[in-house]
Parts: sequence; C-alpha cells; structure tokens
Amino acid sequence: MRRSHVTTVSLLVALALAACTNAKDVLEPSAIAPQSTQSLSGAGGAATPPATPAQPAGTAQTADTAQPSAAAVPPAKSAAAIARTRLQVAPIVGASVEAATPLTAELQTRARQRGITLAGSTDQTPTHVLKGYFSTMTEGKDTTVIYVWDIYDPAGNRLHRINGQQKAPSVGGGEGWTAVAPATMQAIADQTIDQFATWLGGGAG
Repeated sequence: MRRSHVTTVSLLVALALAACTNAKDVLEPSAIAPQSTQSLSGAGGAATPPATPAQPAGTAQTADTAQPSAAAVPPAKSAAAIARTRLQVAPIVGASVEAATPLTAELQTRARQRGITLAGSTDQTPTHVLKGYFSTMTEGKDTTVIYVWDIYDPAGNRLHRINGQQKAPSVGGGEGWTAVAPATMQAIADQTIDQFATWLGGGAG
C-alpha cells in the first residue's frame, strides 16, 4: 500500500514538473514581449517591436490628411461662376494711350480664352467692373510697370484687389511709358485675367 502510494506521489511530482516545463516553454520572454510593458523594459532588444505597429498608423494618418486636399477642387463651381460673369473694363488710369491699347486688346482676348464675357456699353448690366491704375519706374536699362486693379460690383462696392508689377528691358533707351514694350502690357493683361478667374472660382458663391 505504501509502495503504491509512493508510486502515485512520484507520478504526480513528475506530472507537475512536466507541466512547469511546458509553462516555461510557452511563457518565454520573446512571447510576452509584444504585450507586456514590463517585459519590454527588462529585455535588451525589446524596443524594436512597438515600432512595427506604429508605422502603419503613421501611414494611415498621412493618407487621411491627403484626401481632403484631393477632393477640395470644385471645377463645376468655378465654371458656373465664370459663366455668370459679365466683366466691364473701365478706362485705364495712369497709362498712356499707346501703352493702354495693347493692354485692353489682350484683356479682351484673354477673357474670351477663359470663358469670361465682357460687357460692352450696349450689353447687359455687368456683374463686375474692373478699374486699373498704372505707373512706371525706370532704373538703368529696365522699366517696371506697377499696376493695381480694383474689382467692383455694379453698386460701386469694391470686392477684390489685384496688384503687381512687371519688369522688362526699356525700349528705345527712353523712360516712362515710351520705354514700355507692348509685350509687357500684354503679359500684365494675361496675369490679370488669370487672377480674376481664379478669384471668381474661389470666392464666388
């Protein structure tokens, strides 16, 4: 009886040891490391695994941030705003007739290219009035044209302002408006209409 009791106890001890060995195999630090902060701080190479889940999260944030900017362009709204526009160009202030002629001609050409209707004296009431103020500054061999455009509604309320300057080599060695080439004024006209169209697309409701 004693012998069988001892045998039974020995078997139980052996089973307990075997269970401990299996538990040690399962609960290796390498298996616990990704889940336990304490184990990570105690292991020498434990700082690397947390970086792996962090990388996809950063990538997802970048993708989420990029989505609004891709969907922010409203081409239909811009085209509709331009289609409703009737632009009237007021007489140019500050520029000579010789300089203003290529400017106004190019304004008309560029407006047609951008789909903007120009309101003439016999046309319907304009939706916008464009008034330009010009001056020149000659320095050495270059002449700079400084311009300001104010955009008004039919009631005379200023809605927007476009300003800038265009520098180019002086023509014929002169100064002031005699030194400004037609191409300089045409470049200003193109920039003006382009900026006006951009403002229409972004600011018109």
